[in-house]
Amino acid sequence: MLELATRQHGVVSTRQLKTLGYGRNSASKANRVGRLRRIHRGVYAVGDERLTWEARCLAAVLAARPAVASHLSAGWLWGLLRKRPGTIHVTVPTPRRAGRPFVVHCADLPLLDRWVLDDIPVTNLARTLLDLAAMLSPTQLERSLERSEELGLFDLLALEDMLDRAGHHPGVAKLRRVLAIYRDRDPVFVRSKLERRFLGLARKAGLPTPSMNFNVAGYELDAYWEAERFAVELDAYETHGSHAAFERDRLRQEDLKLQGVEMIRVTGPRLEREPEQVMKRIAAHLEQRRRELGR
Repeated sequence: MLELATRQHGVVSTRQLKTLGYGRNSASKANRVGRLRRIHRGVYAVGDERLTWEARCLAAVLAARPAVASHLSAGWLWGLLRKRPGTIHVTVPTPRRAGRPFVVHCADLPLLDRWVLDDIPVTNLARTLLDLAAMLSPTQLERSLERSEELGLFDLLALEDMLDRAGHHPGVAKLRRVLAIYRDRDPVFVRSKLERRFLGLARKAGLPTPSMNFNVAGYELDAYWEAERFAVELDAYETHGSHAAFERDRLRQEDLKLQGVEMIRVTGPRLEREPEQVMKRIAAHLEQRRRELGR
């Protein structure tokens, strides 16, 4: 029993105990003397150590058997969220009774939509992102997708397959919109997540789609509106953090000015901190350039 509990974050079910030779009466007796602590009906903690979040998550999965951790819980297990959720979410194939201390979702998931992380049954990454799409704001969902990229987990084909099979799932429309800038058929070329974030915000704000990494007068511009001859340079410390880079950037801006190209700079932290204000100012710059050029 201790070996099983150690592997399962300190929690076991009566069904599992039965396979080890512990009957229901044995589990009840162990609970009375303190060897086991009841967490949910049919689920116990072994010993008196404080339960971790992972233990509480697995306990909910075992209590709702057959179940998998899903939604916000799966998002945390996959490493997609910044903040650990307080409430545990699980998905089961058939409706269950109410009144449980965790959230139960109902969906008959095929085997390919299931995974195991840290010995906890969980929805696979694509299904997790679909479920998160129904709960998160577009910005939060974009961040989760970016995080999956950073972790080397992002798989566009798997997500497209999930969307094709998802039917009327409430997350379908939002996930499709956010995935637009990841699709191979998108003609806009981006090199970094900061550029992708900027492009997504520009589209969301209703701005004309800029050319990304566009060459003008021998300089490659991060975002460029050709009709308005207006550019945005997306500054990150990693690429503009030296004195030499600082001097080159100023010379570049002067050369572009001589070519009739106006340019502003937007830092990554500012774009993250005040995205709507940044887009409003860019819209104002574009309108001013149209007036100046008589467009």
